[in-house]
Amino acid sequence: MSEKLEKLERIVSELIPPHGTHGLEHTMRVYRTCMALGKALGADMSILLPAVLLHDIVRDGEDHASASSVKAGEILRDLGYTEKAIEDISKTIGAHSFSAGRMPASLEAKILSDADKLDAIGALGVYRAAMYSAENGRPLEDYVAHFSEKLLTLKDMIFTDEAKRLAESRHKFMLEYLEQIDGELNPG
Repeated sequence: MSEKLEKLERIVSELIPPHGTHGLEHTMRVYRTCMALGKALGADMSILLPAVLLHDIVRDGEDHASASSVKAGEILRDLGYTEKAIEDISKTIGAHSFSAGRMPASLEAKILSDADKLDAIGALGVYRAAMYSAENGRPLEDYVAHFSEKLLTLKDMIFTDEAKRLAESRHKFMLEYLEQIDGELNPG
């Protein structure tokens, strides 16, 4: 990891909680997925990796992706990134969010979007959905409904073929999990 990325990781670790649905552990899982996807797809890692570290630094409000991209620009400027790099990184962050509904244009934005979605499905998705429900006092019925409302739709919103391949098994796991939980909630 370069010196600038190490500094960014330290800054991010001070801005977000270590755990939780959008904590540092989530960011670092998405980082590792972006590393793998980025290498496989020939992404510009000098844009992708800072973007992934900064993608969830602001979680308040309706549009966390835009707010995170603005805050990222301030941090990157302080670290001496060029204005072109700041613009590219900020656009990558701004387009990653499922709920914002923006279409990522660059390969790096597509990879970040895909990696973030991959962390929301499969076994990790089950874990994060349960954690989110606990953090927000959601009842079991809302937790289960969240799969149909959002998580089961994510597989079809993946942009890159490599991520689509990864999403298939994760999607299948969630379907099996939902079948199991339905059987336990509705025995007989």
